[in-house]
Amino acid sequence: MKALLDFVNRHRRGATVGIVSVCSAHPDVLRAAMTHAQTGTQPLLIESTSNQVNQFGGYTGMRPADFRDFVYRLSDEVGLPRERLILGGDHLGPNCWQAETPDEAMARSEVLIAQYVEAGFRKIHLDCSMPCAGDPAVLSDEVVAARAARLAHVAETAWARVGGEAPVYVVGTEVPVPGGAHEELDSLAVTRPAAAQRTLAVHQEAFAAAGAGAAWARVIGLVVQPGVEFDHDKVIDYRPDLARELSAAIADHPGLVYEAHSTDYQTPGALSALVRDHFAILKVGPGLTFALREALWSLVDIEREWLGPDEFPDLRQTVLSVMQEQPVHWKKYYQATDRLRLDLQYSLSDRIRYYWSHPRVVEAARRLLDRLERASPSGIPMTLISQCMPWQYEQIRAGRLKNSAAALLDSSVHRVLQQYALACNPMNLN
Repeated sequence: MKALLDFVNRHRRGATVGIVSVCSAHPDVLRAAMTHAQTGTQPLLIESTSNQVNQFGGYTGMRPADFRDFVYRLSDEVGLPRERLILGGDHLGPNCWQAETPDEAMARSEVLIAQYVEAGFRKIHLDCSMPCAGDPAVLSDEVVAARAARLAHVAETAWARVGGEAPVYVVGTEVPVPGGAHEELDSLAVTRPAAAQRTLAVHQEAFAAAGAGAAWARVIGLVVQPGVEFDHDKVIDYRPDLARELSAAIADHPGLVYEAHSTDYQTPGALSALVRDHFAILKVGPGLTFALREALWSLVDIEREWLGPDEFPDLRQTVLSVMQEQPVHWKKYYQATDRLRLDLQYSLSDRIRYYWSHPRVVEAARRLLDRLERASPSGIPMTLISQCMPWQYEQIRAGRLKNSAAALLDSSVHRVLQQYALACNPMNLN
């Protein structure tokens, strides 16, 4: 894809530019990202993961073409031209089918990859690092690369069939697992430069052997671990001194940048340093829905103080009730201890994001926003905004934010995205 190839070339020629990858299927997050993108000129990269969106619907209930149409509907509503959007697929491979044999899981992965490319997704992260039934606990580099190359061949075949811009690829995987660590973290090992070099060499050989050699010229990124991660309540901050050798190792590969996953909750200074050090594709997902949840909880507090109880359970009660009734998305991540209620709501891993599309939760959120908007045409009492959302209070006072429930909600996501925008394109913001 030309826009991403050009971005990589600019970065490798010395421009301190990066791109943020918005990894979310929440409509409010995506709308906020789209309205934020309207303030600049950069493309908006939106990615879905293989467990969110796949040929069976994933946890969102959407197949790749459904997700594409969903994103396009939102962009049409917001007024962001579709040509400003880039769709990507994250961790595409056997992730969802690790309980099946390698042959079964890879056959499903081939369908997954083909559907993503046929639907117009043009940034494809090939991740075959996870073992399947009967595999050893840790796969060799050669096995991982051979499986990824097999999927690259499928992607190239699908692209030849449907036409359009050629897909670009990202290879490699980060440690720990996607979406935040399961366990508490005290430190984190940075990817060794030799390991990064070997990953690239083995993948290049595998691409050629699988008949996907032409695709290797469009591999733009390598996923590594620069030393950033988060667990339930702690963030491992980026330390440039620990990643200096890894940063320098990319010099041997002029068409590549690093892709950094789990950059959620990094400080603005750390995000800027990551881009400077060639970790130029910054993935963020839970950090955006966490910010959205913070704003929604604040609006629940405002509703209670201002309007009193409703005849229905409030949004917070509804979400916690649904999570307790359907623990599938959090049970293996949170321990059933006296802090369970705290983790369900406030953990940085933000497993609550899996429940926003539940019909009861959707209805409770709609009811909250409608009730606040109907209560006063002139907006929410400023004293309550000052109490519950002090940053937004300052923005309203300065004339930079409208006093409405919807605007307060959007601003929570905009605030996070602005930190990424400043890190990725510091000289070209409006």
